[in-house]
Amino acid sequence: MKLSGLLGLSTMAGSLLPTEQAEALWFNKKQYKVSQTKLAMGTFVAMTAIHPSRDQAEEAFGRAFDEINRLGLLLSRHNPSSPIAELNRSGVLVEVPAEVSEVIEQSLLFHHQTDGGFDITVKPLLDLYQQRFDTGKIPSDSEIEGALKGVGSTQLTVSKNRISFGKPGMGITLDGIAKGYIVDRASEVLSRYGIKNHLINAGGDIRTSGAAAKGAKWTVAIQDPDKNRAFPDLIKMGDGAVATSGNYEVFYDNEKLFHHIVDGRSGRSPQLAASVTVRAPTVMEADALSTTLFVLEASEGLKIIESRPGLESFILNRNGSIKASASWHS
Repeated sequence: MKLSGLLGLSTMAGSLLPTEQAEALWFNKKQYKVSQTKLAMGTFVAMTAIHPSRDQAEEAFGRAFDEINRLGLLLSRHNPSSPIAELNRSGVLVEVPAEVSEVIEQSLLFHHQTDGGFDITVKPLLDLYQQRFDTGKIPSDSEIEGALKGVGSTQLTVSKNRISFGKPGMGITLDGIAKGYIVDRASEVLSRYGIKNHLINAGGDIRTSGAAAKGAKWTVAIQDPDKNRAFPDLIKMGDGAVATSGNYEVFYDNEKLFHHIVDGRSGRSPQLAASVTVRAPTVMEADALSTTLFVLEASEGLKIIESRPGLESFILNRNGSIKASASWHS
């Protein structure tokens, strides 16, 4: 769904390796720690379970990875046969799959709740960035203004069986929300197959359930944007979700003035933050809000977080300063 660093957030077990991996550790006669890592959604997805049966955990992992791959193809703008690609080509989509409707409807809700801070219609700007930097040039002000004419979630019409664009030049990207949605769905699969105690880490979008080994809480470290492994903070988690957005994931220039997070109002990549981490009940919510807070001024973003129960945020600014919500627990 989006190219990213190996670990936006990482479990303390160590780095993920760029190969498919699996392991099972026997803690005692009643408990295994079973882990598996695969490449999916353009990143490395690691699953860990604490369960009495290694075979049952591995079977559940297989089912969860099947769901990740199915939804990844369905929601990716890069898959030419996906409904999203069809909508971007033709400007209209009929017989919309339920999952596509759900993610787009939630995206529009986040757009409304954040006063436009979250916007899935920024694809024209991302396309401009890619095209210009492919030729070794920086987008001009006039080019950015031109691309902005195709941006605007208010011009996206969604009904039960139809989605359409209200003006020419529009396109959507679900990069800022779909990965979180997919991780949530994978977690549901694990729970449905009896794996209550588990952790899923999809390149920094993390869902935890139950407990880690020997009943302890899951330990998650916030990634250092400079990749020096000097983790800015550690958090303990039971049932919940956390996601991070950073300018270090995908960027087009060495100064990181142009990166994969774009403000649909200005047409430019935000420059104040280096990374934003959000804890929320679901990964979809954490994913969308971490992107949103990266775009907004810190005070504006913290106001959103603190106005809603169950949310926490941790903002690491480019100058090294930290701003966290009053609800943040580390």
